Amino acid sequence: MAETVEELTVSYTDGGIETVKELDKVVLSKGAWATVIYKHQDWNRTKEEYGPDKYTIRRYQKRNGEYQQKSKFNISSAAQAEGIIAALQGWIKK
Repeated sequence: MAETVEELTVSYTDGGIETVKELDKVVLSKGAWATVIYKHQDWNRTKEEYGPDKYTIRRYQKRNGEYQQKSKFNISSAAQAEGIIAALQGWIKK
């Protein structure tokens, strides 16, 4: 596990293939609890190519000097991401 927020990642390699490729990340909060949003792609073994961009928000708790994932929310499509953005922008403008 990671000792710093900067070390946290969703990248995952299985059998020499990077099955989850992290494209970007934004740290939303740091401290004993950290929140990070990631942009990533999953490897499609059948097509032997990466799929569309996906997004996930992860919450980590730091215990004994290491961050441990405690929860996650996967955003399954660009359309769902746009819906979340629209809702948040609407609430913030009020």
